[in-house]
Amino acid sequence: MELFSLSVFAFTIPAVIFAGISKGGFGSGVAFASASILALVLDPGVALGLMLPLLMLIDVSSLPAYWRKWDWPAARVLLLGGIPGTIAGALFYAWANPDAIRLIIGLVAVLFVAWQAAQKYRLIRLGTTKFGPRTGLFAGLVLGFTSFVSHAGGPAAAVYLLGQGLSKTTYQATTVLIFWAVNLFKSGFYAGMGIFTKETLLLDLALAPFAVLGAWLGIKAHHKVPEHLFFAITYVALTITGLKLIWDALT
Repeated sequence: MELFSLSVFAFTIPAVIFAGISKGGFGSGVAFASASILALVLDPGVALGLMLPLLMLIDVSSLPAYWRKWDWPAARVLLLGGIPGTIAGALFYAWANPDAIRLIIGLVAVLFVAWQAAQKYRLIRLGTTKFGPRTGLFAGLVLGFTSFVSHAGGPAAAVYLLGQGLSKTTYQATTVLIFWAVNLFKSGFYAGMGIFTKETLLLDLALAPFAVLGAWLGIKAHHKVPEHLFFAITYVALTITGLKLIWDALT
């Protein structure tokens, strides 16, 4: 598909604004839905390469609002695990074909919704037991891998951070710090592996104002908008998107 077309902009503008709102105000956990949606209409590698600079811009735009409000010990453990996880993700990406990437993105989306449903119906309970450093390192490993291959490190971070009993704002600030660092680290791999292209970077420039707008809206919504409505819509979109990507990959 031609990147600079009305149909691409029709998908990318809402997806980028959504990513900004999610990362800026709701813990980053569902920001990867944007890459999942774009993978429906673009090659997965193109979708990943297009989204990363915009996610990094959203990180930078969000960071000042949460400066030093994070939980550094929790962030440090996840980042230590995230380094080898990112490297593993890079190795997998170098080996995999586009359908394998579609399958991973789709599976992560569907499993994430299933995980959230399990928590809602109390099949799984988080926040009652504080996880130790080993759990944090493993969560960081998963975070780094899934972040590289699908920009979906948020769920792994959420599992560990929710177990730390953090306040809403401390949790949000910690995710902003973590993904600012992880995205910066993996951007070097993206550049070296040719995932960024001239076309995706030019489109990023055109979409940059929408990323900043989304981050601003997310920061404003953090204290004002009920989370249940935002996430309900997201889970429906993720389920449909994930199933479609899995179908495309297998057929």
